Amino acid sequence: MSTPRIAPGGRREIGLVNHLLSTAAGRTIGSGPPNVFTTLGRRRGLFRAWLLYSATMMPGGRLPRTDTELVILHVATVRECAYERRHHERLGARVGLSRAEVEHAGDVSWSGWSERQRILLAATDELVRTRGLGDDTWASVRSILDEARTIEWLMLCGHYDALATTLLTLRVQPD
Repeated sequence: MSTPRIAPGGRREIGLVNHLLSTAAGRTIGSGPPNVFTTLGRRRGLFRAWLLYSATMMPGGRLPRTDTELVILHVATVRECAYERRHHERLGARVGLSRAEVEHAGDVSWSGWSERQRILLAATDELVRTRGLGDDTWASVRSILDEARTIEWLMLCGHYDALATTLLTLRVQPD
């Protein structure tokens, strides 16, 4: 990966509050402050709003955490976003995804998926690749998710697709 287009900021560049949030996040995941935090933290208020929005879906959403992490891992794989993928490989394992599930998160056709997982992955794949869903895919999603969870899943996919765009464009380096 090439040089970051915007380097991670220190306390002076991201402010005390964002520095404390970044440091706490690093401790939680067992590392230093994540580069995603110290880079996006340069836009101070927007960063904090983004954190709240993100946390509303993950970890605070209505979807089961294993579903959330599987969807995020698939988006990261499709978008070829190593930063997002590496981070969520650890999180996925923490919430109960098996090593094989984490490894195959980009492969919709893997035989180890439950029917629910297969539906979520196929729909996520279609959504990220085509920016929409056909009627059959929509019906499949609605067969496993209620209205609120469907909306959350759509926003989760879109959010992590947008985050991948930001991370890749800014060339945020893996932690």
